[in-house]
Amino acid sequence: MGETKLRCGVIGLGMGKAHIRGYQAHPNCEVVAVCDLDEERLAKAKDEFGIPAVYSDVDAMLAAEKLDIVSIATPNKLHKPFTLAAAKAGAHVLCEKPIAMNVAEAREMQAAVEAAGKRLMINFSYRFNAASQALKRLVDTGVLGNVYTARTCWLRRFGFPGFGGWFSNTAMSGGGPLIDLGVHRIDLALWLMGYPEPDVVLASATDVLTKAECERQGKEANTENHAAGFIRFKNGASLQVEASWACHRAEDEFMETHLYGDKAGLVQKNVGGGYNFTAELFETRAGALYTTEIGRTIEPAKSAMECFADAILNDEPTPAPAEQGIIVQQILDGLYESAATGKPVTVE
Repeated sequence: MGETKLRCGVIGLGMGKAHIRGYQAHPNCEVVAVCDLDEERLAKAKDEFGIPAVYSDVDAMLAAEKLDIVSIATPNKLHKPFTLAAAKAGAHVLCEKPIAMNVAEAREMQAAVEAAGKRLMINFSYRFNAASQALKRLVDTGVLGNVYTARTCWLRRFGFPGFGGWFSNTAMSGGGPLIDLGVHRIDLALWLMGYPEPDVVLASATDVLTKAECERQGKEANTENHAAGFIRFKNGASLQVEASWACHRAEDEFMETHLYGDKAGLVQKNVGGGYNFTAELFETRAGALYTTEIGRTIEPAKSAMECFADAILNDEPTPAPAEQGIIVQQILDGLYESAATGKPVTVE
């Protein structure tokens, strides 16, 4: 890769701090600027990460810094305008999930970045850990055979993020736990399945516990607290998805993804309500049922930021391209429409 140094900028210093760390872990990246409306966050980031320049205005940063990569880690409503601005300024874009508020915005983002001759990648961060990477390598050997159905979920017993803030305002977020948490598990399942093309979706959602929490806290929120959906793909496979910020169950935080193939099946799930994961493979061999624990991987995983930088420096495809972000958004849009109308929705 030579000694080329990519000049990186980060917009948004909530999730954006993880982006800073990711770029700074890459020997050929330097984070030269960050942007946030919160002056205290800017000051802390400047000191903690040694950032040369801080901005409270995105346009000012893009005009002054001549950035190679811009990370967008903002409320979902701002993904589109900031992506368009970054592309116009000549930067590649790494955007937090979901790609946008809806498919129309996502396609506009993709078109603008492509017209600028740049790349757009989505930070589907649950792909970029050692456990998920090991599972992907295993699945890609064909051990499961034909994957005909899958189930995936992220359920919280009680965990509204920043209740009353942008997360729980659909005008800023596009939805609740389905678009916040479910998006990760949908992508992980699709990625392991080889990203089949969606056909029809059906969903239901409820805001009964959101309303109860509004009354308890005296705040406003208009998102669902729980959503469940079914996706049928054009190849005949299916996926069940479930996501919640609040539901009555034992675990404080529960994440699980099952894939069922005609040769074998697997499950990945979190351990002890935390963010470490275990996985098992289920097979039938010589007339006997085998369950194999998938052990610790010896190959460390690179962050999404490092992988994005590598793709740019080596002129290779990005590992989570906009096309896949659009497929996830198609599914999300369809699930929300189905939940609102009570009818199946054809994905277009």
